[in-house]
Amino acid sequence: MRLTADEVQYFSKKIVKTLVAEGKLEVDSEARVVEGVARVMTEELLIEDKLNEEAREFLLQHAGEMERMNITYSEMFKMVKKRLAKEKGIIL
Repeated sequence: MRLTADEVQYFSKKIVKTLVAEGKLEVDSEARVVEGVARVMTEELLIEDKLNEEAREFLLQHAGEMERMNITYSEMFKMVKKRLAKEKGIIL
């Protein structure tokens, strides 16, 4: 996951506080809403982590083809990740 648990918690608090301050969100328990936002953010980041791992595994299996095609790992990683995301209906 690209963000630490502390960063997720910080951003969750910031999002909730901003929405409450702007009157766009009314909450009975700010802490409960912050925890919910943090949980959803963490779940979404884990989905992308799994997608990255699938892309890495694919590239390991096709390393020879990449060499013959003269494509860099980073270029191919982006292409494979984009294709996997589209297949799975994941919005990046």
